[in-house]
Amino acid sequence: MISQETIQQILSRIDIVEIVGGFVKLKKRGANYLGNCPFHNEKTPSFTVSPAKELYKCFGCGKSGNAVSFLMEHEKYSYVDALKFLANKYNVTVEETFSSPQAKEMRQTADSLHIINAFAQQFFSKQLFESEEGQAIALSYLKERGFREDIIHKFQIGYSPRQRDAFTSEALRQQYNPELLTKTGIVAERNGELMDNYRERIIFPVHNNTGKIIGFGARIIGKKENAPKYINTPENEVYVKSKILYGTYFARQSIDKNDECLLVEGYTDVVSLHQAGIENVVASGGTSLTQDQLRLIKKYTNNLTILYDGDAAGVKAAMRGLDLALEEGLNVRLVLIPDNEDPDSYVNKVGAAGFNEFIRNNKKDVILFQLEVMLKDAGNDSTKKAAAVNTIAESISRINKVEDFTRKQDYIKKSAELLKIDEAGLLTLVNKLTSERVIKQEERFQQAVTDVPPDMPPPEVGYTDTVEFFNLDIKNERALVCLLLEFGLQPWDEQTTVAQHVFAEVDEWGMVEDAELLHLSNIYRDAYLQGTEPTLKGFLFHEDQTISKLVVSLSDFGNELSPNWIRIYEKPFPTKEDLYVQELQSVLTYLKLRKIKKMVDENQRDMELPHSDEELITLLKTHQHLKELEMELTRALGTVIVR
Repeated sequence: MISQETIQQILSRIDIVEIVGGFVKLKKRGANYLGNCPFHNEKTPSFTVSPAKELYKCFGCGKSGNAVSFLMEHEKYSYVDALKFLANKYNVTVEETFSSPQAKEMRQTADSLHIINAFAQQFFSKQLFESEEGQAIALSYLKERGFREDIIHKFQIGYSPRQRDAFTSEALRQQYNPELLTKTGIVAERNGELMDNYRERIIFPVHNNTGKIIGFGARIIGKKENAPKYINTPENEVYVKSKILYGTYFARQSIDKNDECLLVEGYTDVVSLHQAGIENVVASGGTSLTQDQLRLIKKYTNNLTILYDGDAAGVKAAMRGLDLALEEGLNVRLVLIPDNEDPDSYVNKVGAAGFNEFIRNNKKDVILFQLEVMLKDAGNDSTKKAAAVNTIAESISRINKVEDFTRKQDYIKKSAELLKIDEAGLLTLVNKLTSERVIKQEERFQQAVTDVPPDMPPPEVGYTDTVEFFNLDIKNERALVCLLLEFGLQPWDEQTTVAQHVFAEVDEWGMVEDAELLHLSNIYRDAYLQGTEPTLKGFLFHEDQTISKLVVSLSDFGNELSPNWIRIYEKPFPTKEDLYVQELQSVLTYLKLRKIKKMVDENQRDMELPHSDEELITLLKTHQHLKELEMELTRALGTVIVR
């Protein structure tokens, strides 16, 4: 974890206009800055950045946040990666804390592997472009395949020469650790001797989401007997194959913009499509899709289109990972490339426009396509047909998102028609499989709960910042928590702070009922009682993004003050700092009034029940007392009760 001291240094130097302005063209408009939203297509600017509040908000699509969340949203960085990006920008040395010596050692190893990989990439690129061997063998081969030099530079493609220790000797001369060199996979130890592992191969660097090189794919040039086509980096602290999709770093913004991810098998497919201007494409490396890879895609889009060869092997490859994709709620389509072509060769054959048109016209629904393939294979074999029924029911049962209910029902209807079976029977089978899966998940969950240590913190509270609150009750609760965050450390009177006054009122009246707001106020209270000084800015940049998003939603841009105010009224406009006591008093009065109204309603319902005379008198006195309090608070609030 990044130390709190480092985080505070980073946050104190952030200039949101500078950060956002690095990605969006901004123009000053009064106290704020305006530009076209980077999260949706618009012609009239509605994306506003407030340097005073250190927030951005698009009044078109509703996206909002701070500098850190902007990097997380736009660049798809994790919280830690966003902080490291900012630390690098503002020359802040990152200090990290570790839960154990093992964690610290793992982090140091990962950093070392990144450094070695970066050095190796530069070495391989230099060999490709500057050595006679690289130009004659590798660069000429790439150009014959149709790759331009600009695209080769973009993907940092290189060449490993045939000399058995060309890279190894240079790396050792630069004093890189031999043990770490072998861990990268670039260097191998054979018979006690270190030598290059990727000799006479084209080198494709693999980047993570922030652009760091985490591994390599080494492709053989031409065809050689008893030699694998590709050699890939072995798994280590930074390279975990199941969590990687080649080309994600270069494709992430295009996937987000097009709201679609194209999935291919190989490195050259990705590079060729990028060269043709089709940039929303990543590669799986020909392996089955994993849950981590699918969740990586889902960070950018819910729409996945698989582009594979049209032969039997390509069809089989396209089916792998299908059920996992459905479980993740992805809308999966399949495009089979014709005429024994692959995406690389086909885009070179028909061009970008022809390739895009082919994709648009040939997208197949993966579930229905899978069923058609199985039925074609089954023919009149009743056993194979029964297997097809079970397989398709299993796939449909994986669609378990509430919002996908209609799609699930549509699949059942269409599949029953293709199978020529009773729709109700298929529905029963799908529901049975769904129920069995739910029971298994519950069993696993119960086991996990049993295994949780007693000091484990409670689960995070979710929050969706697109909900519109029109209800006065929730608006006042939000205002109360916002005032607590912003002015909690300010004086309420000579003896107490705003925070102390709010805590006392909340405890007495129980006036915060919304679960997310209560969770946030309790976090503030814990920090305050521990002797720290919690601030609004600290919560705006909270590492828990559910908290950060909630706090962003509590803030607003407000209306700009007209420059004519002082000229006409000859006095400064009162600021929020001047009025926080009155505003807080008003909010507290409203919430107390709400509580009393509920008590009045409950008391009236009790009075309608049969009671003894003594009990009824008590209820009448309670009613009178509550109405007096109600009138008193109403006068303080300046409202009128309609009887």
